[in-house]
Amino acid sequence: MKPLTTDDSESRLKIFSDPEVMRYWNTAPWVGTQDARDFANDSNNSMLRKESLVLGVYLSSIGELAGKCMLFDHDEESKRAEIGFGLDRRCWAKGYISEAGEGLIQYGFNSLGLRRVEAESDPDNQASARSLEKLGFYQKGLLRQRWEINGNVTDSALYRRLAIDPSPQHKRAMHATST
Repeated sequence: MKPLTTDDSESRLKIFSDPEVMRYWNTAPWVGTQDARDFANDSNNSMLRKESLVLGVYLSSIGELAGKCMLFDHDEESKRAEIGFGLDRRCWAKGYISEAGEGLIQYGFNSLGLRRVEAESDPDNQASARSLEKLGFYQKGLLRQRWEINGNVTDSALYRRLAIDPSPQHKRAMHATST
């Protein structure tokens, strides 16, 4: 993982202009390279202001951009932030979210002093729900009719993970010793 650059604009556009990748997002698919450039610039400026941490997820074997992961809506006083991901469709179900997500969560807890990390997901997005649960998140609520994108109104499932919650690795180890 590393900060996004404008050099990755074409790769980012390819990922986030895909209607399947953007199907459950609260924004429409990107339409041009300017969207990708603006996202990188806005993300890097937001990081300078310490409002968010937006990183590109790269395939270590070939250095290719696989997507992005981010901590955003950081509230320093409340010690909370929201986590989000977006991956190229070719990278789905390969464990990248688990690996990048846990690293980002641990950075939030250990370096930023977060007490709580939240996530929001469309209830129809079962893959996102599974990824969040693998990362140790618990669903804690549902916001009905939360978003409207292109005339479609959707709900949002709310998830949370606390710094005091056992890590997914700890839960797996405890489960293995109890069976």
